[in-house]
Amino acid sequence: MTRRLSQLFAGLLLYGFSMALLVEAGLGLDPWDVLHQGIAERTGLTIGTVVIAVGVVVLLFWIPLRQKPGIGTIANALLIGLAADASIWLLPAPEPLAVRIVFMVSGVLLNAVATAAYIGARLGPGPRDGLMTGLVGRTGRSVRLVRTSIEVVVLATGWLLGGTVGVGTVVYALSIGPLVHLLLPKLQVREPVRVAVATSAT
Repeated sequence: MTRRLSQLFAGLLLYGFSMALLVEAGLGLDPWDVLHQGIAERTGLTIGTVVIAVGVVVLLFWIPLRQKPGIGTIANALLIGLAADASIWLLPAPEPLAVRIVFMVSGVLLNAVATAAYIGARLGPGPRDGLMTGLVGRTGRSVRLVRTSIEVVVLATGWLLGGTVGVGTVVYALSIGPLVHLLLPKLQVREPVRVAVATSAT
């Protein structure tokens, strides 16, 4: 459990940092962060505050879907937003395109590591992932269809609100799945093997 908790918190903090890199690069965000940024632009709230608020709202949709949150779910809803705001405050906003590209690529790569780390800890899905799996369970539709539908709606709404859609959005969409698929087996925490010892009376 110590390993799982440490990996969970490290993964969530790294996720917030990777998100900040993508925000500061200004070359496009993943669908949910396009929505978060769009809401932040309209409300004047920090993007991290919006991440937390949206996470709480999404958790409310878990109730009719009969999803049960875990420790990781609650930690996800709170820590990523806090880490993102702190990282955005600390990171410089680069002007040269080459540096922005480095920020973007680093953000995508670190996001994949962070995602594999917190999923691999097996302490509960994030609010947005749980919404997807809950809808899959209730509708019987494929994961691909449900995830794509959610992300298209989220991306379009965020773009209309002023969120940044660009090459970073495309790079993220094309690479995050394969990267997490590659990294997850390396970061998956497995249950210890318990060997039953039989004793015989003589």
